[in-house]
Amino acid sequence: SLCNHKISEADLEQLQRNLVVSHACGIGDEVPLDVVKIILLLKIQSLSYGHSAVQLETINRLIDMFNNNILPVIFELGSLGSSGDLAPLAHMSLVLVGLGETYIPNKDGDFVKKDTSEVMKLMNWNPIQLKSKEGLALLNGTQFMGAYGVWSLLKSQKLSYLSDLIGTISLEAFDGRNECFDELIHLVRPHKGQLLTAENIRELLEGSEIQKQEKEHVQDPYSFRCMPQVHGATKDVMIHVKSIFTTEINSVTDNPTFFPKEDKIISGGNFHGQSLAMSMDYLALSVSELGNISERRIYQLISGQRGLPEFLVAEPGLNSGMMIPQYTAASIVSQNKQFCTPASSDSIVSSNGQEDHVSMGANAATKLYKVVENVERILAIELMNAVQAIAFRKHRSSDFIENFIDSYRSEVDFLSKDRLLHTDINKSVDFISSLEIDEDLL
Repeated sequence: SLCNHKISEADLEQLQRNLVVSHACGIGDEVPLDVVKIILLLKIQSLSYGHSAVQLETINRLIDMFNNNILPVIFELGSLGSSGDLAPLAHMSLVLVGLGETYIPNKDGDFVKKDTSEVMKLMNWNPIQLKSKEGLALLNGTQFMGAYGVWSLLKSQKLSYLSDLIGTISLEAFDGRNECFDELIHLVRPHKGQLLTAENIRELLEGSEIQKQEKEHVQDPYSFRCMPQVHGATKDVMIHVKSIFTTEINSVTDNPTFFPKEDKIISGGNFHGQSLAMSMDYLALSVSELGNISERRIYQLISGQRGLPEFLVAEPGLNSGMMIPQYTAASIVSQNKQFCTPASSDSIVSSNGQEDHVSMGANAATKLYKVVENVERILAIELMNAVQAIAFRKHRSSDFIENFIDSYRSEVDFLSKDRLLHTDINKSVDFISSLEIDEDLL
């Protein structure tokens, strides 16, 4: 709202520094360092197009920070998602002028927090003297939202494949049928994600002795039978969201925008995060469903059906077995439903009415991050239950699944009687988190 105040040429450099300092009003939890590094990369990318009127020295310093893992302390709360991510990007930019706090790696590779003034001495850096427009170029932009979205999308793609894999192990443990994954039924409703999920499950089941056994039941509950339709819908959302983010992270999102060849400086709204906010709300909803259907499979496995003992333990009653991990999964699923309230449906007036519609994309971003982490936890609990349950089957699954189970068993033992399952759940989460999935499968 101060856009009509004229600043003298002599004060332009002071204005840029003031903008950075005054806008560093973030609060709350610190942004995870892997997300901070993506923020740096996306800011470098956006500024590098030459439409932001920044010095090469400024971009080169950001590149040095990225290459040397010098990562600013940035906070989760403070951005409305328009005029871009002002508060978090201000905290990122404090390092350029020698202020704030910074994480740097020590000799062991662990990150330690230091005052930026110490880091400047270690790196033999001088503070950048920001020139006209540079403060605006650094603060305006969607890099906070974009970084959270990129991280979440990459993690979601991995979890999508793991949902197919872990769901298939659960199917085997539940003595489920496989004709519902026949390509013919999916070709007459040929959504791309549905086709891919069914194909994944068919390949995972190839050679399974469990599937060759005669089945007493005619069909399976939806959480097994409809995996292609449910998991596939999430995959289709990811395809859409990936296209939005691919455009966004290869764009110029600060303001005003400079066009030297055309001799124009244009004040517009490329900093507005509406497309990202809506995409991340959509992705959160779709990823949450992977956790929702996973918890239903957990419930089926522990319910004492199809020859499985109640709660997947040999002496139920004396032992509670896998009873309470389902509670934990249900709790997380419910929290995800609360996180799936769309942030992009909200707006609030700021800056004396000048910024009268905002995207709330930063809130969409941090909610999405939490949803994705929660789904990983739910899938880890399902995997723990599925591997426990399949041990009660007399016949083998496919070679791929059996080898996968052997790897998992090297981390999490069979549950013969009650023990502290908090530890097993954490080990299961770590196991999933450490898996590397071939990019061709995602």
